[in-house]
Amino acid sequence: MKTLFFDLDGTIADSQEGIINSIHYMIQKQHLPLLDDDTYRQFIGPSLGSSLNKYYPALSAAEVDQTIQYYHEFYLAKGIFQQTLYPGILDALDRLLHAGYQLNIASAKPEPMVTQIAERFGLNRYFTGLYGATMDERERSSKTAVLEYALQESGADRQQSLMIGDRDTDMIGGANNHVKTLGVTYGFGDLAELRQAHATAVIAAPAELPSGVAALL
Repeated sequence: MKTLFFDLDGTIADSQEGIINSIHYMIQKQHLPLLDDDTYRQFIGPSLGSSLNKYYPALSAAEVDQTIQYYHEFYLAKGIFQQTLYPGILDALDRLLHAGYQLNIASAKPEPMVTQIAERFGLNRYFTGLYGATMDERERSSKTAVLEYALQESGADRQQSLMIGDRDTDMIGGANNHVKTLGVTYGFGDLAELRQAHATAVIAAPAELPSGVAALL
């Protein structure tokens, strides 16, 4: 079966508001230097731990863990609801489902959050599998690790699978798992980032998903 793995933030949902608000909360709680929101938008896509290590390299492993806990504190209470689905995405998912593809989510967001978001926005009717990182990001956090886990759990044929996402981490995760990749520029990444990460192909709008997928699988 032809199997699709979708990133969540920046591919299915515009989650910027909730994520940025959660970042501001954790920065305040941990008393970290405040960066600008353009920088915090770069947190969207990669695992939170990897972004903290990149932009706050002085943090110890224990401090990173505590900062992530602060993020989860706000996100689970408020931030998780501060997002919207991209216009046209449900129609595209419906068309792909009826075309015979198996649809899954593979997100660097912790899996319990992926499940909660799917339930809130009625996504369960589209997706067979909801795969994400572990809550502490220790066992499984990178998109490479999440996609590897998703491929194993779903039993998908890598030659008949496609990773769809908006950031270079999605493209790298696909390449590391020997899976074709479809980049989308309507999310948080741009064309240059996706091309540099060697996306197999790139589209610009949710309406282009069915034709973009069909061209690769």
